Amino acid sequence: MLRDLLNDKKKIGKVLFLILLLVLIRAFEETIFYDPFLEYFKTEYSHIPLPKFSIPQMAKLFFSMGMRFYLNSMISLFLLYVIFKDKQIVKFTAFIYFILGSVLLISFMFTLTFFPHEKMTLFYIRRFLIQPIFILLFIPAFYYQKQFKK
Repeated sequence: MLRDLLNDKKKIGKVLFLILLLVLIRAFEETIFYDPFLEYFKTEYSHIPLPKFSIPQMAKLFFSMGMRFYLNSMISLFLLYVIFKDKQIVKFTAFIYFILGSVLLISFMFTLTFFPHEKMTLFYIRRFLIQPIFILLFIPAFYYQKQFKK
């Protein structure tokens, strides 16, 4: 499978393009998405209080983080399809992304609302929401599964 990937130049081009899209989302995160925590977590945040939010700002933050997670997820799903050409893997992963995204978004808002002193918890939940970390787990896992089945 790895030899097939290296021999197929179009597939490599598609994979690189999708990775570039993920990088561009990260590079332009400040202009595309509303996230007051971008600057907050760049500072010495352990000694400063969290930014205050009104209800509309909370809704805007929730929507923005959700859109970013699902945009990263969609690109990751395309990446899985390009690499493995298996619709079952994509369907399963889409279901997992939906569950993870929902749980993480609800957890983030719950923690932000009821446990604002738990800054590290907010930091890590937010990190899983805004970074395409799960694809780093899925690609090797599905590759191993494909190799194991042979």
